[in-house]
Amino acid sequence: MIAVAAFKSGVYSQAFPAFGVERRGAPVQAFVRFSDSKIRLRSQVYEPDYIIVQDSTLIKDVNVFAGMKEGSIAIINTEKGGAAFDVPPGVRVVTLDATRIALEVLGIPITNTSLMGAFAAATGEIQFPALAEALDERFSGPLAEKNIEAARRAFAAVGGEA
Repeated sequence: MIAVAAFKSGVYSQAFPAFGVERRGAPVQAFVRFSDSKIRLRSQVYEPDYIIVQDSTLIKDVNVFAGMKEGSIAIINTEKGGAAFDVPPGVRVVTLDATRIALEVLGIPITNTSLMGAFAAATGEIQFPALAEALDERFSGPLAEKNIEAARRAFAAVGGEA
């Protein structure tokens, strides 16, 4: 949905997951690229400008910050502050309790839309109206409204104005 929202914001986008031979419940990765021109590259992203960590407990077992450089942004779903994480120099950490937002708004701990709102606010890569439009297309009726509200709350919590 981030790729759809980016496209609606006026840029080319590409999204794809990366699955290995992991067992069910193992950590997985997904990648999104944005560009003002057509995207021809079809590989994993090895030096991300941004990462979203949906489960902060992964950080102790997986090097989620691999390839990040100065100026990158890491968005982490956690109750802790950014100082709790050992990130590469120059990487900005944005923390958000997306699980709490999801429970309050959706009634279930599915954090995707909350984290998309946080991403939009933290990076400026996606305009909130485009994100809301992508969510409205993906979901319908009250479920769309709830997901847009979860994204809006996260967007505001990170400092954006929807």
